[in-house]
Amino acid sequence: MLLVNASASSVTARTQVVIHKALAADHQVTVATTNRRDHATKLARGAASIGVEVVAVLGGDGTLNEAANGLVGTDCALAVLPGGSTNVFARSIGLPNDPIEATAVLLESLAQGSIRPVGLGSVNGRSFLFHAGIGFDAAVVEQVERRSGLKRYAGHPLFVYAAFATWIRHYERDRPRFSVHHADGTIIDDGYFALCLNTNPYTYLGNRPFNVAPDAGLDRGLAVVTLRTLRFAPTMAVIGSALASGRYLRNHPLVDYRHDLSELRIVGYGPFPYQIDGDFLGETTELSFRHQPDAMNLVFPVSTEP
Repeated sequence: MLLVNASASSVTARTQVVIHKALAADHQVTVATTNRRDHATKLARGAASIGVEVVAVLGGDGTLNEAANGLVGTDCALAVLPGGSTNVFARSIGLPNDPIEATAVLLESLAQGSIRPVGLGSVNGRSFLFHAGIGFDAAVVEQVERRSGLKRYAGHPLFVYAAFATWIRHYERDRPRFSVHHADGTIIDDGYFALCLNTNPYTYLGNRPFNVAPDAGLDRGLAVVTLRTLRFAPTMAVIGSALASGRYLRNHPLVDYRHDLSELRIVGYGPFPYQIDGDFLGETTELSFRHQPDAMNLVFPVSTEP
């Protein structure tokens, strides 16, 4: 199945036709188009139930997340074709950022049988491919989604604008918003902003990756970064570090960094915002995270298959 989000930032009618023809040359292909939130989950689950072997998703990270949630626990594999504005997951597994170039890689990967199970994160029962953002990060995503019509044209500048707008007007920065409870009994009681990561990098600014958690990976447990301040100077310092190696960020006295985790909880001091794989999911007062080993089959670019 070629599952398409036609409203995604990089998806055009021509792109859909070219990719469909390329896939159909060697495979039996059905095309399905999403038309509402969580539709990709239903379509992917339905495809798996009738014996479809691969669901190739042409869309952004949010559509990928939905499809993955439909495929968890099935034999059907997820294949990635970048169609969004940032395409974090596609780039993190080594795919080209151009969907037509990625299709050529996908065809070669399928020809070589480059498919294997990977681990995912889950939060309150919903799986995620690369990360969940809690607090300030989620508030930025909310502001971006309020201007979703601009994503196709503005892309990364829109995220930068939303980050500064959120900092100035849309997020309370004068008190901690949540506590992070680890399985070993440790409690970080002054969280302002946290990331729970299944892969690295966290995101991209143009072609520059944000290297937050190099210990995160599809075959390892979760990594968690908790910022214990949102004061301007230290926050800018750790952001600058993430655009390089991220070593200063991970060793900063106001940052708590842990990796290879199987579970954790985040408990709010009142409601706090959160997002999963770049989709804003609203506010909550508690999140329970778990690592799910070998949760889903994934088609890997042949150049990154071990």
